[in-house]
Amino acid sequence: MTESFPLSLPAIEVKDLSFAWKSGQTILNGCSLSVPRGEFWMLLGTNGSGKSTLLRLIAGLLAPQAGSIDIHGGLGIVFQNPDYQLVMPTVGADVAFGLVAELLTISQVQQRVHEALTAVNLADLVRRPIYALSGGQKQRVAIAGAIARQIEVILFDEPTALLDPDAQIDLVARVRELVKIRGLTALWVTHRLEELDYCDGAFLLEHGKLVDRGNPDRIRQRLMREINAQE
Repeated sequence: MTESFPLSLPAIEVKDLSFAWKSGQTILNGCSLSVPRGEFWMLLGTNGSGKSTLLRLIAGLLAPQAGSIDIHGGLGIVFQNPDYQLVMPTVGADVAFGLVAELLTISQVQQRVHEALTAVNLADLVRRPIYALSGGQKQRVAIAGAIARQIEVILFDEPTALLDPDAQIDLVARVRELVKIRGLTALWVTHRLEELDYCDGAFLLEHGKLVDRGNPDRIRQRLMREINAQE
């Protein structure tokens, strides 16, 4: 059974986080952010700003040198390249793979898989080989795997980077819908300003520090001014 937390708690809390590589290169320096429960937030910044490193720290894939990270709810991550996390030969088998540790009955597993694939509109492809899927479909299978495990918080590391424009918009719209319908919390790393149309709020990183947060339109305008100034 999923542990419950007070609704007033944010889903993700990062406080005074610092991280540097062994070479001495500082990536994050006193970074703090808070993602409200049940909302879809995006994390933006120029190349080298530290956004992907921050996401990996939140996911527990890296350890910070200082600061704290608190996740209130089960956590999953969807990578830029879904081939890195899809390990089974068919859609249904891959979604079921993450349920092995829960010691569910066969019927319980089948029900979880069906519900998860229905949520991402892939129920008809349960027996489809993974290799026969498009990039956008593979990303949705990865999301279904998190839903099947009843994950409450999902991190997305530039999940549309390898997709064509139509698939990009389809995926971000699908995630927004899942957040609102299922009460999920999502933190989505991106560099595409058009994706800001779908989020509840955004964070802006520069040189390892959070320099702005909140209204997506304000952050979009700030980034556009910076881009225009560099041209």
